[in-house]
Amino acid sequence: MTRVLVVHCHPDRDSFVAACRDRALAGLSTAGHEVRVTDLYADGFDPAMSAEERLAHKEPGVAQELQRYADDLQWAQALVLVYPTWWSGQPAMLKGWIDRVWVAGVAWELPPGKNVIRPLLTHLRRIVVVTTHGSSKLINALEGESGKRTVTRSLRAMCSKRTRTTWCAVYGLDTASAEDRDRFLERVERRLARL
Repeated sequence: MTRVLVVHCHPDRDSFVAACRDRALAGLSTAGHEVRVTDLYADGFDPAMSAEERLAHKEPGVAQELQRYADDLQWAQALVLVYPTWWSGQPAMLKGWIDRVWVAGVAWELPPGKNVIRPLLTHLRRIVVVTTHGSSKLINALEGESGKRTVTRSLRAMCSKRTRTTWCAVYGLDTASAEDRDRFLERVERRLARL
């Protein structure tokens, strides 16, 4: 059994992304994992980093109102991010969660006299992204898939060197048929059941 943190980010409770979250949770339940769910919009998460937070960004710890998010991240052995890709990347709400929670003392530390950070989330062994893209895979490839790079390079760098990432994305959602959408939901559930 793995401790899994699922972070969901979409403002519409009836969205296709919400259906993806539900199927991911079904797969995780089938596998018998221990799961915690964070719904950033339902929580009213404030993605804006304050000037004070930015000035203190090398000091360990999070703002008091963010402690439960940091606790969940430090508890997890696997992280599942479920969100729509907007403007080639994570929605501002999710990016703000990364900016404000993946901080010194939680995700990394900068040892005295050093200029290279040391990862602190070495217990995170899997990062899975379930995301939707309105445009085609070709368009996303031409744009550079910056959202994918954020996860596979930046977030992964705060974890163990053995941490594996899984990118589970549907492309061309804007023109996808009901059958295409159903196939993707089935794929999400199967993939998470094998976590």
